[in-house]
Amino acid sequence: MPYFSTKKILKKLLFLIGSILALNCDQKVDYEMVTEDSRLPKAVQIARDSTQLSTEERKQFLIQGLDELNRSKTDSTYLDNLSRVSLISLRLKDSVLFKKTNAMVHAAALKAENYKVLGESQWDIAAYHRNKGALDSAYFYYRRALKYFEGMPVDDVSQSLKARMLYSMGQMQEDFKDFLGAESNITRAIRIYDDLNDYRRLHSSYNMLGVISNGKKQYDKALEYYNTARVYIDKVDNQKSRWLNQNNIAHIVLRKKDYSEALELYERLLNDPELISEYPRVYGKALISSTYAKFKMGEQGEILNQGYQEALKVYKEIDDLDDIARAHHFIAELLTAQNRPAEAVAEAKIALELAKETHKNERQLEVLRLLTELDAKNAVAYSNDYYALSEQIKEEERTKRDKFARIRLETDQVIEQNTVLTRQKQIWIGVVVGLTLLGIAIFMIISQRIRNNKLKFEQSQQESNQEIYNLMLGQQGKFEEGKKLEQKRISEELHDGILGEMLGIRLVLGGLNERTDEQSQGQRAELIEKLRGVEEEIRTISHELSHASYQKIHNFIVSVEDMIRNIEASSGIACSFTYDDHLDWDDLQGDIKINAYRIVQESLQNCVKHAQCENALVDFDCDKQKLTLTISDDGVGFDTGKGKKGIGLRNIVSRVKKINGTLQIESKKNKGTTVTVSLPVVYQNIDGESTGQELMEA
Repeated sequence: MPYFSTKKILKKLLFLIGSILALNCDQKVDYEMVTEDSRLPKAVQIARDSTQLSTEERKQFLIQGLDELNRSKTDSTYLDNLSRVSLISLRLKDSVLFKKTNAMVHAAALKAENYKVLGESQWDIAAYHRNKGALDSAYFYYRRALKYFEGMPVDDVSQSLKARMLYSMGQMQEDFKDFLGAESNITRAIRIYDDLNDYRRLHSSYNMLGVISNGKKQYDKALEYYNTARVYIDKVDNQKSRWLNQNNIAHIVLRKKDYSEALELYERLLNDPELISEYPRVYGKALISSTYAKFKMGEQGEILNQGYQEALKVYKEIDDLDDIARAHHFIAELLTAQNRPAEAVAEAKIALELAKETHKNERQLEVLRLLTELDAKNAVAYSNDYYALSEQIKEEERTKRDKFARIRLETDQVIEQNTVLTRQKQIWIGVVVGLTLLGIAIFMIISQRIRNNKLKFEQSQQESNQEIYNLMLGQQGKFEEGKKLEQKRISEELHDGILGEMLGIRLVLGGLNERTDEQSQGQRAELIEKLRGVEEEIRTISHELSHASYQKIHNFIVSVEDMIRNIEASSGIACSFTYDDHLDWDDLQGDIKINAYRIVQESLQNCVKHAQCENALVDFDCDKQKLTLTISDDGVGFDTGKGKKGIGLRNIVSRVKKINGTLQIESKKNKGTTVTVSLPVVYQNIDGESTGQELMEA
């Protein structure tokens, strides 16, 4: 026997001995904690339920159980048990084993056309991505799971599964400020839970509607939802949920600036002696919010500082960085009111750093606004940070909303393709059976069988035509949905973009109004120029909206050509545009197209404002590695080694940096200017993910 075979046998023998010893060691395996289930191998039950074994030991039992399952693939419970193994591996955080078993589950369930297990496999993948923080990917798989659950027979089980997916999707959408989509999915889930009398999940769903309304600043509506959630808490008798609901209601009253009523609600909550030990996080929130209410009611004594410090102590004990940042922010406001600016600035800086660490953008904006008022020396810097962050937030939210829209459309397409493939499989099986029957029938009744087969073929053609017609109707519906989504996007861009820029400019101008030095005057002039840019942006967006150019949304080159023609017509500069028309430019990722469009727009605007040129050239060159944009003019040029960057050039530099590109500017006096930008090529695939140099694992 070869050495390799002997080594392999010894390895398996040692593992078997170890497993037997583990199974017989009462001190190691907690059999009393193992739930007996005759359907599952014993090793899988131990991996699932044991609390005394280490994680690695539980993984070994799980692998052993998987081997046992694979030896009994013909068993009727195989598919369900394999799905359980996949879920257990996810809970044990064994990503390699999870991906392997999940793929096995999906393949076996697809073959068996088991929509329940198919949905559960997608649910598990969604949970995997959610644990990693990839919420957009999690949403994609929740939606795929929903589509599979919708293929199940309608009963309480399938309805509950559908509602849980809708709720999870709503949670994802709320995180990304897609409030309309979140509200729609949560409302659909509520209708199902109401039919099922699922009070616990009805409470969670109405609570989520309250969170969504709070995010939309619809406080009366949020209060209504939280009060409805309270009704269902009484039916499930969950004390922690009751405390959280009381805190949520008080929070909304505080946001409505009814400080007296809010204080009363918080004090009623704080009077519960069990709160601090059973739910310290809610205790800390109630304590700091009640102190804040007292502050807003005019209280200025040491009692406020004591309240903040006690809440801060609670947050530090439970290591809640977000609420620690909130406490330092409130303390900074208190110190500001007490005319202690130096101490207030120190507290605000702590709050700012913690907000950055926890990625709480709204908290960062609030603290930056406070620092702009407190720290006159650095007011301009803080204002610039505020403006940059607000722009970043808008861009991220816009990108995520667009991605959610694509996911909704693309998931439907994937599921539809799978359905078509299943139908084709069934048709081919039918054809084979029909041919077999036809061969037998030839020897029996030839003429009659031919007539019957002809009739069946005509009926089959009619059914196929009807299926094609139904698919066309469904696809038309998706295009209509895409149009509505794009109208909504343009409207949000008009509102959010202009509002954020005007607010940032106002804050900076407020910090410069009292300064008369040359630098401040220059900054004011620069900001006035930026206001002109905002005016141009309004005009551009309004033009796009008035023409409802839906086709151009997906035609990158046409959009660029239209923009160049518009600039040519308004400026009198002769503009030419060259590109390779053999390339499918629309396959480029959305971020690349958007930033390329804006870079060309900014460059041509600079030609109009500064170059004094007669001709301008825009050239697109793309290969497998990079997209090269060249914008040149025959204007007066400038000395690249002197002077400072204007707003337009800074915007170009910012966009190039954001997508990891490179920028080169060549210019000489009276010889024109050439701007060359190289961007990494990133393409889109059917799953809404990116391919190319920047492809990341989901």
